Amino acid sequence: MSKEIKPIVSKAETFDQLDIRLGKVISVDIESTAPKKSYKIKVDFGKFGVRTTVGRFTQHTPEEMIGQLVMGILNLGEMQMGDVTSEFLLLGVQYPKADSGEATFISPAANAKIGGKLF
Repeated sequence: MSKEIKPIVSKAETFDQLDIRLGKVISVDIESTAPKKSYKIKVDFGKFGVRTTVGRFTQHTPEEMIGQLVMGILNLGEMQMGDVTSEFLLLGVQYPKADSGEATFISPAANAKIGGKLF
């Protein structure tokens, strides 16, 4: 396991350029046209609208995810995932002991405002 981290970058030129917002999962469906087992997930970002993404959060059931608060990057552009246009990147970390790419979502420890910015 590598203990090296990526090179130091400027916060202003990297992190500050990302629009990372808090949203609430409103629907989760199996996305059969994605290259790997994935869900089509709709998230309400308040004044930033409802957006769709495709992600490998399949260690969670759809019922478990609905209503959860999650973090998403809204300004990376769209990406085609099977038949679905993914409108944001849902942030996650590797699910314990799962296949590479399978994730669990990142959620705040407190009930924060929908659409709130990560800083």
